[in-house]
Amino acid sequence: MQPTQYVSLSGQIALQKRLDTIANNVANLNTAGYRSEEVRFETILSEASREPTAYSSAGETYLSRKHGGFTETGNRLDVAIKGDAFLSINTPAGQVYTRDGRMQMNEQGELQTLNGHAVLDAGGAPIQLDPNGGDVSISADGTLTQSGRQLGALGLFTISNDAKLARYENSGVIPNVPAEPALDFARNGVAQGFVEQSNVNPVAEITRLITVQRTFEAVSGTISATDERQRDSIRALGPS
Repeated sequence: MQPTQYVSLSGQIALQKRLDTIANNVANLNTAGYRSEEVRFETILSEASREPTAYSSAGETYLSRKHGGFTETGNRLDVAIKGDAFLSINTPAGQVYTRDGRMQMNEQGELQTLNGHAVLDAGGAPIQLDPNGGDVSISADGTLTQSGRQLGALGLFTISNDAKLARYENSGVIPNVPAEPALDFARNGVAQGFVEQSNVNPVAEITRLITVQRTFEAVSGTISATDERQRDSIRALGPS
């Protein structure tokens, strides 16, 4: 196979990964707290042939840290997170972090996510409310009160910008380095009665989709043209 075909094939593999991330992002346009998936590509230089040849890497995916918009819900157990902090929840995979602030209280008064995962405080302990204590008030720093009694506080955590994030379910993330309790409540906090939406930009994703489709078609055309030239060369050289 000629280098041109290898280069084109590497481009198609990269474009396929980009297409997969676009499809996943579009499917989660309405998922609260969802972090869009992006792809980082690199050029791989090969000197196997007489002339150095540049190939596209398969691409490395990562999760965007951009914020989504806030939507008012009126639910007193919903919070939208201000700043760059995350809530902490207890899951079968261990401690997971999320910006999906939709919460509920079960019959025992345990504060949970809509999927039934316990919401944790800054010390990593589940938060216990009074199931008969009436409405819950959540202050900007995450403090929880019922009938004037302080019952705990939401754990807000920050994750290093250098950390790699693995996705858990739809809106959860697991960093490869430990998260730290948020200490700066002037920059980080919560807004009660709001939820952060997905940070996916639908217009940008559709634009990327069109670009990827056109590029894929162009690369496919290059492969077809190269194949045709090879066949013509074989036919021309065949009789001799």
